[in-house]
Amino acid sequence: MTGPDTAASDRAGRGRASAATAVCFWSVGNVIVAGFDLPGLQIGFWRLLLGAVVYGTFLYAGGRRITWATVRLVALPAVTIAMEIALFFVALQHTSLANATTIGALQPILLMAVASRRYREQVSVWLVGVALVAVGGVALVMFGAGGGPGGHLRGDLLAAMSMVLFAAYFVFVKDVRHRIDTFTLQTTSMAIGALVLLPLAAIDSGRLLPPFPSWSQWGWLALLLAVPGTGHYLMNWAHLHVSLTLTGLMTLAIPVLSAAGGWLVLDQRLTAVQVIGMVVVLSTLVVVVRRDARMHAGGP
Repeated sequence: MTGPDTAASDRAGRGRASAATAVCFWSVGNVIVAGFDLPGLQIGFWRLLLGAVVYGTFLYAGGRRITWATVRLVALPAVTIAMEIALFFVALQHTSLANATTIGALQPILLMAVASRRYREQVSVWLVGVALVAVGGVALVMFGAGGGPGGHLRGDLLAAMSMVLFAAYFVFVKDVRHRIDTFTLQTTSMAIGALVLLPLAAIDSGRLLPPFPSWSQWGWLALLLAVPGTGHYLMNWAHLHVSLTLTGLMTLAIPVLSAAGGWLVLDQRLTAVQVIGMVVVLSTLVVVVRRDARMHAGGP
């Protein structure tokens, strides 16, 4: 018979595995988008709309309904993630991918500050130091190919705003996660997000409604829903079982795994400096995750 401590440790273990899988799925999603010929804002809108329809169909088939109370509960995180998507894609049009991704890598530092105050999570000097080392590794990965930063102030500012919104999204989801199941949260969030991005996608396309995707584009959108969309589902589930600090740190693997995916799938070259950066980031995250597992297991 297992006790409450063992059960909590098991849930934390599943939470870490869920968050790690989410990070991998998001990384694959970046590689998919790199080969997609649809503008970024339109990708975001159609993916969210497709997700709302697919998830909504299963939700209603299961006899559940989205109430106004649910909408009010999910509205803040849904609007936040929709705006984060919009700002990030616009930022990519005004600065380099390296700049935007490296600025986004600062998210864990912001989450540490919030977690220590809002959730009383223990953020030690050691953990902050490890985070800074990992951020440095991300910088090596993104700038190690050479060519300089190549950024623009406007794009960098938009990327910074996007990073703040993504961090806020993590906080807002963690706030409501204990009051709503993951499937309803995901369904409602995508429906609200699609409504938020509709006018932005329409303005971006110069039409009253964004143009309808082709059949092949729908296939790519379905793949995005199945892979990075499932990543959002897994991370939303994990928020109930792991700390905000840990989930934030794990997102540092996204640019690393995306760069590796670009090398494998898109034939993008990797330099020795980038490989060193990858080793630094992934090794650091392995240390952090193993330390978290020992703490939940009651070890030193």
